[in-house]
Amino acid sequence: MKKGKEDATPKPLLGRPTANLKMGIVGLPNVGKSTLYNALTKLSVPAENYPFCTIDPNEARVPVPDRRFDWLVDVFKPASVVPASLAITDIAGLVKGAASGEGLGNAFLSHIRAVDGIFHVVRIFESGDITHVEGALDPVRDMEIISEELRLKDVEMVEAYYDKAEKESRRAAKDKAKQDELAFVGRLLNYLREEKKEVRYGDWNAREIEWLNELQLITAKPVVYLVNMSENDYFNKKNRWLAKIKQWVDSKQKDQLIIPFSGALESKLLEMPEEDQKAYLEPHKALPAIPKIIKNGYSALRLIYFFTCGADEVRCWTIRQGTKAPQAAGVIHTDFMNGFICAEVMAYADFKEHGSESAVKAAGKYRQEGKNYTVVDGDIMFFKANTGGGLGKKK
Repeated sequence: MKKGKEDATPKPLLGRPTANLKMGIVGLPNVGKSTLYNALTKLSVPAENYPFCTIDPNEARVPVPDRRFDWLVDVFKPASVVPASLAITDIAGLVKGAASGEGLGNAFLSHIRAVDGIFHVVRIFESGDITHVEGALDPVRDMEIISEELRLKDVEMVEAYYDKAEKESRRAAKDKAKQDELAFVGRLLNYLREEKKEVRYGDWNAREIEWLNELQLITAKPVVYLVNMSENDYFNKKNRWLAKIKQWVDSKQKDQLIIPFSGALESKLLEMPEEDQKAYLEPHKALPAIPKIIKNGYSALRLIYFFTCGADEVRCWTIRQGTKAPQAAGVIHTDFMNGFICAEVMAYADFKEHGSESAVKAAGKYRQEGKNYTVVDGDIMFFKANTGGGLGKKK
């Protein structure tokens, strides 16, 4: 079958086109957000037992664990190593009514708008020492509160945008683009306000995604649900709320990611040497959740990376899914994109199987790709480019 234009040009992704994207940790006060952030970053930020202890968002970059990267480092033994990293922002707790300014809602919601994806933390551990802002434990209610506040903030923004678009359409009554935009914003407003749905669940066409990306709505952002359990429940993989949480999440959209973790356990592990951590977890056949959380946060943002390898450096270069070879080269240096000639590529699996670049070439699996090549996660790449002063290379 002959490919059409839609096959040649994939639908754009929701969100900013850059690869410099952030995940934000969101939830009610006292559900374990700052405890999670500390475990993710090994940094010390306030995690006291009172609402709004985190006022300004804390930000950090954390390395993305990858056995492929570790193996390449062992093979090349380079002078420098640069793993992929995920930017994470710890955002203070939202409360019911935040969209209309309750608590410190408006400031916190602006912090959420500034990130690109959400770690939604929900608490299912019981504790007489850690107060619950709603007075009693009910994670489904808590998730509904957060979801509703974020949707209402989007409604507020789209209502204002609709008023603006309506005025512009009246001034330019014969401008089809303005009329199309107004019609779309009207449908979007109905979707959010009347149908009470979140943007990321909608089936939007390419032009609509372009409009949505200009708005940067909160409910367009991908969400990973993180369920904070007691240590015992985490070890036993049981809690009466887990099935209810899954049911609520599935009611929004099936197969969304839910990751159980124990903030108490992760905090305890931080204080132990690595060998003691393994000994502590082994009897329970458990693993720390932090690596899984980081990797899935990275994937939720539709981020991937390619490798450049050599004796000087083994490095991961972050790009968004669907990135073409010249734009991938531009992540290294804009001159490599502007003067792109070709990319020499070998798959990580082929390099590991054959053991060396020369062996991959001998097996016929070392490829030369042009400007239309879409980079695959884990590609090992070597770029050739005309940089104005001769042939530029990056390997």
